[in-house]
Order: sequence, then structure tokens, then C-alpha cells
Amino acid sequence: MLGQFVITFREAFEAMLLMAILVMYLHRTGRVEHVRSAIYGALGALVAGGALAAGVAVLYGGLGEGSRELFEGVASLLAVGVLTYMVYWMATKGSEIHREVERKVSSSRSHLAVAAAAFVFVVREVIETVLFLTPFAARDAVATGTGALAGVVLAGALSYGIFSLGMRFPLRSFFYYSSMMLVLIAGGLAGYGTHELIEYAEEQGYELGWLGEPAYTLNIPPDSPLHQNGVVGSVLAVLFGYTVKAEWLRVLVHATYLAIALPAVHLAYASRRRVHRKAHAEAEAEAA
Repeated sequence: MLGQFVITFREAFEAMLLMAILVMYLHRTGRVEHVRSAIYGALGALVAGGALAAGVAVLYGGLGEGSRELFEGVASLLAVGVLTYMVYWMATKGSEIHREVERKVSSSRSHLAVAAAAFVFVVREVIETVLFLTPFAARDAVATGTGALAGVVLAGALSYGIFSLGMRFPLRSFFYYSSMMLVLIAGGLAGYGTHELIEYAEEQGYELGWLGEPAYTLNIPPDSPLHQNGVVGSVLAVLFGYTVKAEWLRVLVHATYLAIALPAVHLAYASRRRVHRKAHAEAEAEAA
């Protein structure tokens, strides 16, 4: 449930942040009458996301056992790719969100155009959320629904506190630490997706050699809290891809992904901080 919560919380907060920027821009430019259109566009995005989620559920429910392993493997790796792109984009371009929103809405004078802009902003986050949650939902639909609901509620409460009550919140630190956590979750998904594809390949008669052999096996019974499905193990599984048994290919994919993604995201945020410090120093020097 933790992974589903973190993913939904992050995506829902981004969507609400975009909508807050849009609504504030409409107020600032004297276009209050367009706010309702923006809300309708956001609601339309939620409906589209719900339809996509229902379609994925129907598709998954109609698959056989072997096909489900293939679906889960491909869905996990697809989610890793989109999740990584989203995290890296936010690390490198996050400071341009205000400009992106204002640029797309500044020339939109009709109600339909504003609604369309809001729809695009929100539906992107909704589609990403559906893609990210699909591998989790395939394994445990109840935990996924619970975690997603908790994430949306917290994102809504935090957004209300920031944009309605004026609560101070360190957005840069939030996006940095949540991005690093999402990379860890993506690493676990990469390993899990690889495991499912290995099982599918073996069922189809493909020999993977030593790559399909166990790299390690922990003698932990299924009813132990330290098992990957246990109370403690499930948290470790979400954050670090922990499992009591893993093939060599799964270990290699997981380790390679983290070795590349973690430093890349950290360096992207560090570079952005340096740019902000330099700009702040130059602004202070000009003011002096």
C-alpha cells in the first residue's frame, strides 16, 4: 500500500499544483469567469482516467494465467519508463511549470480553450497514475485502491493548506525527496517486471541459462513478517524491491537501474539548486 500511496500522492499533488497555478493566473488576469471552465476540464480528465482504469481492469481480467504474467511484466517495465521520465522531467524542468501553464492559457480566450488546457494538465497526471498503479493493482487491488485513496486525500489536504490557508511548505525539498523515493519504487518495479517476464519465458519453453537461476534464496516462511508479503517485508519490497528469492537477471536489472537513475536524478536537482542560487545572488547584487 505504501508504494501506491506515494505514487498517487505525488501525482495528485502535481495535478492540484497545476490547477492552482491555472486558477491563480485566471484571477490575476481578470478572467474569473473562466475558472468554472477550468474545473470542468479537470473533471473531464478524471472521467477519462477512470475510463482508462476500467479498460485496463477489463483487459487484465480477460487474460489467461500465462498472459497475465506477460501483461504484468510489460506493464511494470512500461511504468518504470514513464515514471523515470516524469521524475527526471520534474527534476530538470520543474521550475518552468508556472511559465508552461501561463503560456498555454495566455492565448486561450474562450471557455472551451481554457477547459481543454485544464484537461490536458490533469489528464497527463491521471494517465501516469493509472500506468504506475497497474502493476500494483494486478497483485493487490484492495491495497492499491486504499493507498491511492489515502494519497489523493493527503494531496488534497496539503493543497488546501498551501493555496487556501497560506501554509508554508518546502516544495523543492518535497519534490527532491519524493523523486528519490519514486526512483527506489521504480527500481523494485523493474525487478518485479523482469521476474514476471522470466516466468513467462520459462513457461513458453525459453532457456535463459544462468540469468534465470536464483541469485539468492532466503529461507523465510510465507507467514513470517519478514517475508515479502509480510508486514515488514512488504514495506521493504515496495521501497527497495526486497524479495525472498530473486533470479540473476532480476538482480542485475534492478541494480543497474538504481545505479543510473539515482545519481542522475540527484545531479539534476543539484544542478537546479546551483542555478537558483546563482540567480538569487545576481538579483541581490543588482539590488545592492
